[in-house]
Amino acid sequence: MFLDELEQKIHYTFKNRMWLEVAMTHSSYANEMKHDTPYNERLEFLGDAVLSIIVSDYLFNTYTSQEGDLTKLRAAIVCEKSLDVMANSIDLGKHLRLGKGEELTGGRQRPSILADAFEALISSIYMDGGMEAAREFVLPFVKEMLANEERLSFKDYKTVLQEIVQQNPEEKLLYCLVDEKGPDHDKRFVVEVRLNSNVIGVGEGRSKKNAEQMAAKEALELMGK
Repeated sequence: MFLDELEQKIHYTFKNRMWLEVAMTHSSYANEMKHDTPYNERLEFLGDAVLSIIVSDYLFNTYTSQEGDLTKLRAAIVCEKSLDVMANSIDLGKHLRLGKGEELTGGRQRPSILADAFEALISSIYMDGGMEAAREFVLPFVKEMLANEERLSFKDYKTVLQEIVQQNPEEKLLYCLVDEKGPDHDKRFVVEVRLNSNVIGVGEGRSKKNAEQMAAKEALELMGK
């Protein structure tokens, strides 16, 4: 029944509801259930790419801005903070299947979990109904974010750092996941940003994306930027 309510909220009925069930299953729940219960991390991976394509296509065909400005705008729309807003607008946390530990520690309100689940939801629609179905689902959220620019205050440290480094074409940036700490319900990721193999910043966050942003921020601070 909880999936019936979610389908009504997102205005999409699945032909194969298995995709939606997996999208709403967190790893903490799967770990407790055992028996190789599928969970949403693989769908989140694909959903990230599908979301990026949809947003990029919309911005390209709607705005005449230069590539750098479009990149910053896209980053602000697809960041964890914005995805958390989108997820909360459809009360996505209510529909997640979480492990007991995650449930007890506020997992239904945790931005990193909600952002990942929203990307998994996009991917589940894409797998079930194709790109146009995913586009129809995503674009209203994108347009709403663009209509409320104050929501797009996210600082894209990675893009700023990339623009600085690109001034010297021979320089190469690389983000490396170096550590994962804590239990599944409170995972922390540690990322190093390297310039030509030299570590110039280290960041920690509840998601890999957030850790990368924090690493880039530290690098910028060390550069005096």
